[in-house]
Amino acid sequence: MKVLICEDDNLTLLALEHSIRIEGYETVTARDGLEAKKILAEQNIDLLVTDLHMPNIDGLELIQHIRNDLKRTFPIIMLTRVGSDDIVLSAFEQGADDYITKPFSPKELSIRIKKALMRAR
Repeated sequence: MKVLICEDDNLTLLALEHSIRIEGYETVTARDGLEAKKILAEQNIDLLVTDLHMPNIDGLELIQHIRNDLKRTFPIIMLTRVGSDDIVLSAFEQGADDYITKPFSPKELSIRIKKALMRAR
């Protein structure tokens, strides 16, 4: 299973990558939505973990692109420091499957990834 991690903060990106690889998943990383779009055009992805606030293309725009333009249905987990109801609702309306606020528990992230992938099968 291949997980695309889209995160502009280097420390968070490394922590996410480490946590996800420990669980046995292959990871691909992008530092913004523009880079993620390029990866999505070139590779098959099984799950996306994306930040909300990023340069160039933010997480909501990336989700819109995946669901509306690419018509892809793999699970998407939004990960961000912003936990307001409006943002959470917007993420779900755009097509996110789950939402985790930072700071996050690596164990919680692992469980949510496993559940999302199980539901997708």
